[in-house]
Amino acid sequence: MNENITFAELGLSEPMLKALEKKGYGYPTTIQAEAIPHFLQWRDVIAKAPTGTGKTFAFGIPMIEHIDPALPEVQGLILAPTRELAIQIGDELRGLLTHFQGIRVAVLYGGAGIGGQIQQLQKHPQIVVATPGRLMDHYNRKTIRLDKIQTVVLDEADRMLDMGFFKDVTKIIEKVKNRKNLGLFSATISQEVMTVSWMYQRDEIEITVEPKQQDKPDIDQYSITVTPLEKAETTLRLIRTQGYERVIIFCNTKHMCQRLSDELQRAGLDCDCIHGDIRQSQREKTMQKYRQGKLAILVATDVASRGIDVDDVECVINYDIPEENEYYIHRIGRTGRARRKGSAFSIIGNFPEKAKLDEIAKYSEFTIRPVTLQPDGTLVDEAPAAPAPKPRRKFR
Repeated sequence: MNENITFAELGLSEPMLKALEKKGYGYPTTIQAEAIPHFLQWRDVIAKAPTGTGKTFAFGIPMIEHIDPALPEVQGLILAPTRELAIQIGDELRGLLTHFQGIRVAVLYGGAGIGGQIQQLQKHPQIVVATPGRLMDHYNRKTIRLDKIQTVVLDEADRMLDMGFFKDVTKIIEKVKNRKNLGLFSATISQEVMTVSWMYQRDEIEITVEPKQQDKPDIDQYSITVTPLEKAETTLRLIRTQGYERVIIFCNTKHMCQRLSDELQRAGLDCDCIHGDIRQSQREKTMQKYRQGKLAILVATDVASRGIDVDDVECVINYDIPEENEYYIHRIGRTGRARRKGSAFSIIGNFPEKAKLDEIAKYSEFTIRPVTLQPDGTLVDEAPAAPAPKPRRKFR
């Protein structure tokens, strides 16, 4: 694939090119350059690509190009594993529709009142983004019809099927009688993803984007070792001295997430948090504020992290080292997007955390630089620990 191909060379419409230009995108990422032409030709696609490589545009652009605004029926369906991701995809699609007339998007997910969603569907959207459970709910209530859908996309297919949606997903695909193509997008191709592909895709195009390619996020990764009591103060100093204005901080628990957010607010930072104990409507408001640049610092748990898909995050801070290697990759993948440079800091407070981060670095083949944060904000490489002295042999 020619790395310098432009969006214009992919044969996109004038309204789409205008929308992309307005957003500052001139060149597609690898996944976009490879998937868009096949989608435009109604081919089935199974794509494996790392987080942050631009998968939403890879299926969203051709889906929009295929929509007939004159028809009031749902023509494109995107299934997502979480409500946060569904909302994010809906926002990204609406951002691409600024120069199109008459194309509407509805987003359906659980944990929110069904009345407002029924009103959205009564406006005859041509594209629906949904979590599988809530889509089945609407289908059973007869508030949505699936018979005119041409394209179905499963985003984060591995996670969705892993979360127990296999039955719902297969039921939905089977109800889309007039489907022209099916797209499966995944960070990993699990056995369940392969099963869905085998059952429902025909003559599919396989696309694999390796993390080693140019799409691997450009992220400087650091670790800072402090005592547990110094973690909050170090985080605060890091944000202030580096002058970061778009930060996401990850904690492992809801309790720590709330506590740190409160502490940073008391210190005068423009900060809020999202975690499982916060009402869904409030989480959405906070996310919307962050996406629009009206909130500088977001503190989140991993549950919420899948739905955070913002292009201009300058820095990710792991206040707690994640429990899973994959979580680390998903967390830091929130920065260094859209070919911008990003920074990721992991704050280590004890030996088990250091051992965990070492294991993550080895597993992911990442270079994580141990540094100390000077009072003026300078990052200095941590001196390597001196080798332990060898015990002297005693001679009798």
